[in-house]
Amino acid sequence: MASLVSPQEQYVTEFNENYETTCWGCGLHVMIPSCATVFKCGWCGAITDESKKKSDHKSFRWRQLRDQCFISVVIIFMLFVLCGGVWAVYPVVFSISFLWGTLHIIITAILAIVTFSSFSLAAFRCAGTPPNVLWGSYPTVGKGGLENYSFCHYCSKPKSPRAHHCRSCRKCILDMDHHCPFIGNCVGAANHRSFVAFLMSAVLSTTYVAVMSTHAGLHVWPPLSFSLENSKGISGTYLGLRILSKISGAFLRSALLLSPRGLVLVYLFISSVSLLIGLSVLLWQQLSYIYQGKTYLSHLSSEGDNEEKKDCQNLVRFFGFQYSLTRFLPIFGVTRKKHVKLNNHVL
Repeated sequence: MASLVSPQEQYVTEFNENYETTCWGCGLHVMIPSCATVFKCGWCGAITDESKKKSDHKSFRWRQLRDQCFISVVIIFMLFVLCGGVWAVYPVVFSISFLWGTLHIIITAILAIVTFSSFSLAAFRCAGTPPNVLWGSYPTVGKGGLENYSFCHYCSKPKSPRAHHCRSCRKCILDMDHHCPFIGNCVGAANHRSFVAFLMSAVLSTTYVAVMSTHAGLHVWPPLSFSLENSKGISGTYLGLRILSKISGAFLRSALLLSPRGLVLVYLFISSVSLLIGLSVLLWQQLSYIYQGKTYLSHLSSEGDNEEKKDCQNLVRFFGFQYSLTRFLPIFGVTRKKHVKLNNHVL
């Protein structure tokens, strides 16, 4: 067991061996075993890992260039989907009804504004930095003032237990979930909600694009032409396969006759469905971690440790609802209280 002594107002943590080092948090001398590389100060609670050393940042420029390329591709793709979808879909929609077309323009504007704004907040907003704390000398740091803090060799300052250092952003991020190259930023305490909102709006937008491109494609697709004259006398599974092959061949032949508007609709459908599948999986993963009260990195570091409470209140707190839903239902609350009082009176 470690013990604290105070000769001349200097606290020393003693162990069995006589290896002396200094705590980075409070500056006090600590006696640790010679084989130990990780220790915790008995006064301030700071954790020192002498095996960790600062590595070079030679790949930082390449990571920064990668993130910039990904952001540019994502923005160009979203603009193409918006502009190409309006150009390819809305002539068909307005040909059906002016009111129908106006309604879809309003839906498109709402989805576009929400998606672009949430993407901008997630990509260009600081992901969240840990709070500054006092450290370095004994009179400044009180008892347990740096409990479970570690020292970041990259930032050269204390790192809270909830923070992780991102080499791509070159700073510590509070409640870091992961570094996403598609937004060129980390997902942390300050922009996690914006990132999840972007995923939700992107899922809704890709679903809408897939439905509308299919609806418009049915109106502009050339008619299919095929014959089943040679299929007489064939029955069962062979007949079904033959019909399927005929329809597939007619479908491919008609695709060669598509107009540029039709080709854009095909691309929008394929890309939107592909993105919808990937974004849905990512959104489900994010919501499941929030439900468990974890982030992606904390999930990796605490596999097999189920101390976090799984509760829907984690989702409520994450999205900023400070009060329970029953607070907004006073009638239900009063009725419930009266029912409890009546039962107590009867008993």
